[in-house]
Amino acid sequence: YGRSLAKVRPLCNAEHDRVVELGGLHILATERHEARRIDNQLRGRSGRQGDPGSSRFYLSLEDDLLRIFGGERLQKVMDKLGMQEGEVIEHGMVTKAIETAQKRVEAHNFEIRKHLLEYDDVMNRQRQIIYGERRMILEGENLKEAILEMAEDVLESLVGLYANEDAYPEDWDLRGLSEAMYRQFGVEVAVPTEGIQEMTLGTLKEELWEKVQAAYDRKEQEIGTDLFRYLERVLMLQIVDGQWKDHLLGMDHLKEGIGLRGYGQRDPLVEYKREGFELFDATVERIKEQTVQYLFRLQPTISDLAAEVSAEAEAPSGDGQAAPPFRMQPVRPAPKQSFKPSPGPAVAVKAGKVGRNEPCPCGSGTKYKKCCGA
Repeated sequence: YGRSLAKVRPLCNAEHDRVVELGGLHILATERHEARRIDNQLRGRSGRQGDPGSSRFYLSLEDDLLRIFGGERLQKVMDKLGMQEGEVIEHGMVTKAIETAQKRVEAHNFEIRKHLLEYDDVMNRQRQIIYGERRMILEGENLKEAILEMAEDVLESLVGLYANEDAYPEDWDLRGLSEAMYRQFGVEVAVPTEGIQEMTLGTLKEELWEKVQAAYDRKEQEIGTDLFRYLERVLMLQIVDGQWKDHLLGMDHLKEGIGLRGYGQRDPLVEYKREGFELFDATVERIKEQTVQYLFRLQPTISDLAAEVSAEAEAPSGDGQAAPPFRMQPVRPAPKQSFKPSPGPAVAVKAGKVGRNEPCPCGSGTKYKKCCGA
């Protein structure tokens, strides 16, 4: 490298001295950019490191920058002054008009970026909430309290849906509430036939909440504490990721058509914030419902799987760390069996030899030699 540098440096110095003798680098530009920063960067190509240099811009009043921002008014002034086409115009009025146009374009672009940032801020706040939830799942060892809080919120929603606080107890849809409890929590709740008039909404919630807690404790004992803690993290993480992806897709669709709200004399940004919040709120509710439903209705495939996994989790693996437990999926219902008589053994049917010019026995209608006998 040193030898190459010593060989090339005299050549570079000679070329540098020649450029300096000629007056340095001269830049010719045919149009002004809409941003002054770009023009200054172009001017800065010459006269670097204290070397001489110059720059000159050749413009036209028909350029986009001048034509859109006040070019017609400037054109009329030049016509009144008797300027001919192609004549060089060096006047402070032109320079000031160009600078004013550039400032207006920069202000317009700034407002666009600011407006886009306000739209992105909506997604940023939602993203912070979801990422905080994922961080809690990944770093937390025991998610039982968080899941029970979700279960309590889901129970509140179910009770509010089937048992209206303003209605009389005998008008509550207790049968529908019982079916919803079994569908969501896997808890069977008997529909009372007597004493409904004395029932209050508070006692109803307390009784149902006790059943939900007992069902969750039984599920934990049935599967095993260590394995159940692992399943809580895996299922919650999968559900949060899946629902967040669907939410992002829905927000993209909302953003594509939200500009049309302006035709209805509504602010698109306000409508985007409002409907985006509604979509996000629905996403959070679905995360709670799916997490609770999957964990409460989880069924082990083998009765002693929890003991086996716990023993393997305690045994160190090859790298000295505890081996992770197996994943356990909910049991899928067996396919319905139809009561049809089973067919008897197949009987071989002997058929004679088919001639090459006879119709093919497959039913195609063509000759055997051009079909199956080809």
